[in-house]
Amino acid sequence: MSEFSAGTLTLDSYQKAAHKTDKLFKTDRGLSFPLLGIFGEAGSILSEVKKKQRDRTAYTGYQKTVIEEFGDTLWYLNAIACRSNISLAYIGHNIDRPVEDWQFSAPEDVKFVDLQRSLSTKASEPSSQFERRLLKLASEVGLLAVDFQAGRLEDNQASIVGRLVAIMRCLRDAAEEAGLSLADAAAENLRKSYDRWPQQKRYPPLLDENFPEHEQLPRRFALTLIENGEPGKRQVTPYYEGKPLGDKLTDNRMEDDDYRFHDAFHMAFATKLGWSPNLRRLLKRKRKSVPKIDEVEDGARAVLIEEGVSTWVFNHAQRLNLFDGVPALDYGLLKTVREFVDGYEVASMPLWLWEEAILSGYAVFRQLQANRGGVLTADLENRTIGYSPLS
Repeated sequence: MSEFSAGTLTLDSYQKAAHKTDKLFKTDRGLSFPLLGIFGEAGSILSEVKKKQRDRTAYTGYQKTVIEEFGDTLWYLNAIACRSNISLAYIGHNIDRPVEDWQFSAPEDVKFVDLQRSLSTKASEPSSQFERRLLKLASEVGLLAVDFQAGRLEDNQASIVGRLVAIMRCLRDAAEEAGLSLADAAAENLRKSYDRWPQQKRYPPLLDENFPEHEQLPRRFALTLIENGEPGKRQVTPYYEGKPLGDKLTDNRMEDDDYRFHDAFHMAFATKLGWSPNLRRLLKRKRKSVPKIDEVEDGARAVLIEEGVSTWVFNHAQRLNLFDGVPALDYGLLKTVREFVDGYEVASMPLWLWEEAILSGYAVFRQLQANRGGVLTADLENRTIGYSPLS
């Protein structure tokens, strides 16, 4: 969401935008879900501090992860506020006021940058004061959970407000001590949320749309996957336009798991993301007109990265029945896939599109597996991949 700038982001605009990404709100307006979430996120920040203390040199993802956890904690705080009909601007407006001086009419233009008095130098590792402030944050979140469990929050908006103001204050104070901008955390949280759950899905341009047609992935094509061989020695041969395409595929594993049908994943990557260095190489559609693109984006390392993504996701999918009946993927999985391809053109693709690519690939993979082969058809213009059994 590029329109949300940290410097101008108001609490009111954040609340409205973040609320749109709360997919459970329509069916569950109770506090259990966001309470579990904020409890978990506060614990995650403490966990990151622990990791940094344990591995001060080896743990390099501290800064980036902590600001993400701050944003996630803020998201769940906002979810509690929305479910309780409480204005986030009201919480922020009274963050430094004693209860007896609270102003019940908060202006809508309260900005996140207005909440922080000053920022110390951004810390590369947690200070003792930062640790104390995080423990205070955890205790305030814990008190909110205790009040909920005891039934003291039911129809008691004033109690919820009091707890949320205290949590927001602790979150702000901890961010200040760490030299982190709460505004940056909020803006980054919106970018992350809309990357994963956009209000309207728009497919980005295909990565090779500005290249000559002979260097583009075919906009419509089909692969026929035929299995042969004896049990324990099964092989799959992919055919393109009636001719074998590449080598025969085996599972390359001690026990069969049907990974030999994994061209389904390359087809899905090509169809949804417009990206498959593997298929581009096999189909002889490398972008040689730009040598650097040919070397980097279509080269051997990119092929290995695609194979790595395919294999890693497959190992995860096997624990979840190959995603059968799974409507959405875990954010952590998608985030890891993004890290796999960091530095390559496909890293610009939104997480929701990665999810589509993976789930559509597994939908046709399961059909290939059930029927021991078949024909996969890709339509890159309409971003669809289909399956039909062998005739």
